[in-house]
Amino acid sequence: MFKKYLIGAVVALVMPTLTIAQEIEMVDSATDWSVYVTESPKECFIISKPTQSSARRDGNAVDVRRGDIRFYITIIPGEQIISEPSFLAGYPLRQDAPVEFRVGDTTMSLYPNGEIDREYAWPRPDDDGALIAAMRGGSEAIVVGLSTRGTETTDTFSLIGFTAAIEKALELCQ
Repeated sequence: MFKKYLIGAVVALVMPTLTIAQEIEMVDSATDWSVYVTESPKECFIISKPTQSSARRDGNAVDVRRGDIRFYITIIPGEQIISEPSFLAGYPLRQDAPVEFRVGDTTMSLYPNGEIDREYAWPRPDDDGALIAAMRGGSEAIVVGLSTRGTETTDTFSLIGFTAAIEKALELCQ
C-alpha cells in the first residue's frame, strides 16, 4: 500500500541535489507542478510545493519551522502503481489524526503511518482515483494536518498545470 513512500522519500532526499544526480531527471515543469522520471526501474512522479502555508496552535497563529512540504503523485509501472498521491508535511504528523484534503466541495482523509514515515500521509488506495479526479477539476487543494505538538497547519497547493503534469507523467511511464 505504501510503496509510493519509497519514491517520495528518495525524492525528498534527492531534491536538493538534483543538479548533481543524473538518475532523477526533471522532464517538464507545467506551471506549479514538475514532472520527474527515473530509469532502472522506470518511475515517474509529479511534485508541487505549497503556494501558501500557515500554522495555528490553541487557536492562535504561530510561526513554525518545517522541513520540505510537498504533494506527490507517483507512478511505478513495474509495480502496477498508477497515480498514487502522498503528502509530505515537513514535520511529524499526529498518528491518530487524519490529514484533511480539500478541493472545492470534495473532502477526503489522508492517513499518516509512522511505521513507514511520520511526516507522510496517504489516502486509502481505493480513494486515489477520486482524489486525483478532484485535483483535475479544481484550482487549488488545501491540506490541513496536525503535528505531534498539536500545531495545525494549512497548506494550499495550486492545481494550475496539474492535469498537464499528470498526463505527461502517465505518458512517460507507460
